[in-house]
Amino acid sequence: MEQTISITVIGLVQGVYYRQSTKEKALELGISGIVKNLPNGNVHILATGTAHQLDELVHWCKQGPPHAKVNSVNVEPMEKQVFMSFVIQRS
Repeated sequence: MEQTISITVIGLVQGVYYRQSTKEKALELGISGIVKNLPNGNVHILATGTAHQLDELVHWCKQGPPHAKVNSVNVEPMEKQVFMSFVIQRS
């Protein structure tokens, strides 16, 4: 059964290809959703998938791409949302 979670990634996560890497990982895992930079320097992700897929994505988010320095990852369950694919949302 699919569910949606909100993920906020805190740390040095902008300017290090975090959004692009997240999109690639999500597509690899079969997850749909969006990823965007926040004005405060964090990255926000809305992701829909199975519990196993989402667990894998959250695990990956704690490390991120090679130049990212992740301080913490906050995950909150959301009401299920349907996305057509996984996209980078630009401000």
